[in-house]
Amino acid sequence: MLKAVFSGKDKAKITSHKRTGSLFASEEGEALDALARSSSYLSGRGETKEFNAHDVIEECDELLRTIFFAVVRETAGDKFLGQLKSVYEASEKFGSSHDPKDFDAMQAMLETMEVDESLQFASAYSNLLNLHNISEQVANAMEERHRRLDDIPRGPAKTTNGAIKGLLRAGKSTEEIYSALAVQHVDLVLTAHPTQALRRSMLKSFGIIREKLLQLQRFRLSRYERAEVLDEIRSKVASAWRTDEIRRTPPKPQDEMRAGLTYFQQTIWDGIPTFMRRVDTSLLANGCPRLPLDRSIVTFGSWMGGDRDGNPYVTASCTRDVVLLARVQGVNLLFRAIQRLIFDLSMWRCNDAVKALAKDILENSETDNFTIFEERKKRNYDDFWKAIPEHEPYRVILAELRDKLYNTREALQRCIADNDVNIDMNDETIIRSKDELFAPLVVCYESLIEVGDAQIANAYLLDVIRQVQCFGLGLVKLDIRQESDRHAEALDAVTRYIGLGSYLEWSEEQKIEFLTRELESKRPLLPSDLECSDDVREVLDTCKMIAHLQQTCPGALGTYVISMATSASDVLAVVLLQRECGCRKQDLLRVAPLFERLDDLNDAPRVLRQLFSVKWYHDHIAGFQEVMIGYSDSGKDAGRMAAAWALYDGQERVVAAGKEFDVALTLFHGRGGTVGRGGGPAHIAMLSQPPGTVNGSIRVTVQGEVIETDFGEKENCFHTLDLYTASVLEHTLKPPAHPRDEWRRVMDRMSEYSCAHYRKTVFETPDFVGYFAQATPGAELGSLNIGSRPAKRKPSAGVTALRAIPWIFAWTQSRFHLPVWLGISTSFRRLIDEGELETLRDMYKSWPFFEVTIDLVEMVLAKADPVVVAYYERALVDPKLHDFGASLRGELQESIDCILAVSEHIGLLAKPEKVEANEAVQVHKKLAHKLHKRSLYITPLNVCQVRYLIAARALENEEDGDKLSMQKVKITLLEGYPFQDYNYKGAVNDVLKITMKGIAAGMQNTG
Repeated sequence: MLKAVFSGKDKAKITSHKRTGSLFASEEGEALDALARSSSYLSGRGETKEFNAHDVIEECDELLRTIFFAVVRETAGDKFLGQLKSVYEASEKFGSSHDPKDFDAMQAMLETMEVDESLQFASAYSNLLNLHNISEQVANAMEERHRRLDDIPRGPAKTTNGAIKGLLRAGKSTEEIYSALAVQHVDLVLTAHPTQALRRSMLKSFGIIREKLLQLQRFRLSRYERAEVLDEIRSKVASAWRTDEIRRTPPKPQDEMRAGLTYFQQTIWDGIPTFMRRVDTSLLANGCPRLPLDRSIVTFGSWMGGDRDGNPYVTASCTRDVVLLARVQGVNLLFRAIQRLIFDLSMWRCNDAVKALAKDILENSETDNFTIFEERKKRNYDDFWKAIPEHEPYRVILAELRDKLYNTREALQRCIADNDVNIDMNDETIIRSKDELFAPLVVCYESLIEVGDAQIANAYLLDVIRQVQCFGLGLVKLDIRQESDRHAEALDAVTRYIGLGSYLEWSEEQKIEFLTRELESKRPLLPSDLECSDDVREVLDTCKMIAHLQQTCPGALGTYVISMATSASDVLAVVLLQRECGCRKQDLLRVAPLFERLDDLNDAPRVLRQLFSVKWYHDHIAGFQEVMIGYSDSGKDAGRMAAAWALYDGQERVVAAGKEFDVALTLFHGRGGTVGRGGGPAHIAMLSQPPGTVNGSIRVTVQGEVIETDFGEKENCFHTLDLYTASVLEHTLKPPAHPRDEWRRVMDRMSEYSCAHYRKTVFETPDFVGYFAQATPGAELGSLNIGSRPAKRKPSAGVTALRAIPWIFAWTQSRFHLPVWLGISTSFRRLIDEGELETLRDMYKSWPFFEVTIDLVEMVLAKADPVVVAYYERALVDPKLHDFGASLRGELQESIDCILAVSEHIGLLAKPEKVEANEAVQVHKKLAHKLHKRSLYITPLNVCQVRYLIAARALENEEDGDKLSMQKVKITLLEGYPFQDYNYKGAVNDVLKITMKGIAAGMQNTG
């Protein structure tokens, strides 16, 4: 269809409409109207016909491309549009043939472009990829809605209702299901890293386009309404095209938190009560009561502004800022909810509890009615300025809550404006904790039920109660994360200062003895006049801020996560530091060790046993411990297969260690967005966890790049909540079977073989670091400004210091995806040579963990492109390293062959015809189609990226680099560009940044 748009067979003669700024009554408007009306799905008939995701994507793509190219033609002219056409046709030819000669032809076209043309070209293709992603998101949202409209099952544990029905069929009683669901808890923790590569301005425009496309699909619109919708889409497409898509300065952690909070305003705030209501409906339909009012089966946490591991910009002051920002946003949403409730609850009939509460409020008011009127008038309330009479008791109660929320917001804003101002916890005119809001709302709810107004109680009031219970005052609970060495350094400064020697030089037994003694002691350890380094001071300031926030903003903080945890003393140290910095016993944050590297995962059970053996600590945790397992660093340290098995085996063993001491473990899964960092579809990831490791409670990180996918649109938000809830419920009541001993032995050998080869290649092969640095844009990542955190933990060279996110990012950009598959071919070939092929095939067919692992690797291999990889190597890498690169590319092909041999697929994402009716096969086919469509845009961006990587590195290395870099760019296409005076070097860097963002959009991940 794209060729038709380019070749002149357009459905419209696109003409300018500069004078009116509207499509209506223009040739272009008429053409777009006809295109929308002739569409099967975008004409308001989408919900009345059989759903086909492929057709939806094609129709949305055609409409968006038509609009985009009209904008491009208007702003850049026919010549430039012709260049886009030629490159696309060449890319399409290569995509069909995969002949290197066709690739070379496309490369030749791109190399004729001047730098300003390349900049425009990269921006155009980046925009096209983002518009295509919108088409996919719309198709996903429509598919979810169609399934619910037609009550089509989505397979095992993909909906809560489906999980309940499946469990009933499996013999579980309604009482068992209700009891499990009533205490179930899924905590989704939003993180900023890897940060969404798109700017918020672009995301907002794309979000509106998505909503308008869904509007075209869901409603029969008049000609005028349709023109208005198309006008809005065109406006936002033009806005995105004309917006500088590059972040010129890196975001601060506070900016990342603000960006994260927008999802609560857009979808999550309203999504939670809607989802809870549908869960209640499923329960009621199966003879169970509603979920208890004081339960929320899903809650939210955050690392934005709390994750200081390797991020010098996350300070104690920054943490205070983000807590206050989140609280202001939460109070704003609560204020609007209570204001609406005042209108809704106009009835007079109530029970004695409400009468007494309303009477108490009126009698204890120290303000006369006239003053109340004047004050509420100043506050610009929507209505109900005057004192509310006693015969409207619900409104009396709600009006006081509204006044208190207003006062709370004002107090929080004063705190934000002045670091020396704090919340006064003795001020009874503000809401100080969630309970002060929750309790009176529940009193109102119970009163309505008691007097026979259950329908009113279970309407909007129930939704607000659910929101208060889920979000509290601050929407999210902020985790604190810091590296274990930083805590040890802080304690070392203390022990040296008070004459006890060096804490860092003590054995683990000596550390535990010291920490236990201090925790049992009532005397303070921390000197008030301690002399220490800035790093140590920041650790202590953070702990002091924790103590302060626990008292002034109760419920604002979640878990203290220790990255790179290796010992029991790591945990005890954090507990002691919190206490010494002013935390009361009831305010101490729970402490979760994060086991990330392979050796640390293997050693985790021993560490926990040693920790639980400390009586003081065992009594302190009261039978509950949180343990975080890291998917990112374990994959970077040992390779995907070894890490996957270590995580599976490690979960089993840490849970067993907890049982020995009567300690229930909640596992916190630090899953990335990419497969290389533990990412993948939530439901299959959850159902492939070891049996007995979920038990109704789980925490999962939702990485910055995935937040938009999971929560950017209402249907997708609902689907995300549904998936996690259903998966945890099913895993708790109907866990997968334990793997056979034979399978475990095979996995042990596979892990050993793959890890050894991975580590030998990455850490012991002299050529590897040079090849990685030259063949990927890893070194250039920092210029993207997509996150506040530096790319390396420490300013040293090499792979070891590099974070997992840029490690994955670099290989993803070049389409090599090496961290996901390196080591697989070696381990599989050895196992096959040892006669285990049939065992491996049996494992794939019968073991969810192994099936999921192989399927995710297969999906990534389908994204890889050996021709593109070879081009990066040929153009960027020293010829001395070409033989090494060829061996790596050989391993890529061998990995593909091994995966296909074990899965018995006829090609990547292609199962045999005999199982074509299987739902998983259809999912694979849809994914294969999506990857192919995206690749037609990604491959030209790869070529463009390589060309300007060469230019950028030449500027850095050549003697005349400075002279070249000062040459001004001839701006032909970029008339009016805000960076008119920037030089050649600036233009080259901008092309690079845009290609990185475009490829990330096409691959649908940054790291």
